Amino acid sequence: MFTGLVQHLASVREVHSRPPGKRLVVLSPQIARDAALGDSIAINGCCLTVVAREQDFLSFDAGPETLARTNLGALSAGSLVNLEPSLRVGDRLGGHFVTGHVEGVGTLMERIDDRDWSTLWFGFPAILGRCMVEKGSVAVDGVSLTLVDVDAERFSVALIPHTLEATTLGRLGVGGRVNLETDLLAKYAQKQGIELC
Repeated sequence: MFTGLVQHLASVREVHSRPPGKRLVVLSPQIARDAALGDSIAINGCCLTVVAREQDFLSFDAGPETLARTNLGALSAGSLVNLEPSLRVGDRLGGHFVTGHVEGVGTLMERIDDRDWSTLWFGFPAILGRCMVEKGSVAVDGVSLTLVDVDAERFSVALIPHTLEATTLGRLGVGGRVNLETDLLAKYAQKQGIELC
């Protein structure tokens, strides 16, 4: 379980083909210091397992399902990624409940920059719209955000200067693909047939 509060903007150092998947090697001294084999860490909002640790580097294996349903398959050496270690019992929940199970990939359709602030509009798979409500929560590349406006095929989020600086979203251009996870509580409500606003 995660909160959607990114702890480190890290860089991918190597991507190795390991059919049918890939191994990602990520440089992150801040996260590697406390990581152990088997730990769960969210990379762009996708929960992966630490399979190797060497000094400041962490390695993760991404299987075919993960590569098909997320933007991780497009990563290459030099790509920046959002990292968040899993919650520990007693940690503060500053964002919202994020499972690290990406439901779909969205695309940045429009970016409106106003000095140090930005409003981003993302297109998303229609099936995810059932769990998106204005002023609800969404994880975009692992970043916990508040939905500002939700239309049939797109939604907007407003980003403060810190989020733009500390995550991959500040560098995202129109056409960029992001991992999406809708709010966990909204999913359970939807499953029980509870109407969302």
